Amino acid sequence: MRSLTYPRHLARQAVLLLTVSYLTGCASPTQVAPPARCAQVNYPVYDPAEPVNRGVFAFNRIVDNYALAPIARGYRDLPDFFQQGVHNFASNFGEPAVFINDLMQGNPRRSVNTLGRFAVNTTVGVVGLLDVSDRLGIPRHTADFGQMFGVWGIGNGPIVELPLLGTSNSRDAAGKVLSFLVSPLGDSDTVQTLGTISLVGGTVDTRASLLPLTDSLQKLPNYYSALRNVVAENRAAFVREGQAGATSPALDSCANSASDDFRAR
Repeated sequence: MRSLTYPRHLARQAVLLLTVSYLTGCASPTQVAPPARCAQVNYPVYDPAEPVNRGVFAFNRIVDNYALAPIARGYRDLPDFFQQGVHNFASNFGEPAVFINDLMQGNPRRSVNTLGRFAVNTTVGVVGLLDVSDRLGIPRHTADFGQMFGVWGIGNGPIVELPLLGTSNSRDAAGKVLSFLVSPLGDSDTVQTLGTISLVGGTVDTRASLLPLTDSLQKLPNYYSALRNVVAENRAAFVREGQAGATSPALDSCANSASDDFRAR
């Protein structure tokens, strides 16, 4: 019976992922990374299918404006301890995937750091609701398959606006698909349930953290180009972070990036 029920779990997760994951690509899925981490893009943003991408973006924006963003705004009104618990749980549930990416990137120090965090927070931190590791001086970092491909030297490829999944380059889009197919904790009913909770909670939490950024970008004349370029900057910094083997996210801020740069594109 397992072989019959697993495809149903997979289909359910696929539908759920497509429903709630829009705009998580602005930070790490997988990845819950602060939007302020940016680096100067030293390559041209290649967007040959821009007319098509803009059409998909318009659809994504409707979904975001009428579904995800309102939920995220309501979520921000919840008590801080609740929001922190959701953030911690989703982050901890994603640590096994981060661990795999650390290993695949050839970063033993980062992999040991991730494994230690997961062990401590899952046990002492009550399945990750409390971030005990951070208090012990074990900082969290994020990693995903898009970063892994970048560390391996695979190029960015053209920009792709995915329905409900947001803006990314082709390399990161492939990484998103791969991350969906890989399940480090197995496919038991318990893991499926926890994964659903983590996906929904993590998506809303990430979207809520991005509200100040997207609210400011929407005031610019060309929201599509502005968001596309900010995503590109964040992902460029994310790959460099992986190449450096850093065990904690870079603290450099791109908040002071000139908005004129966005208007010009």
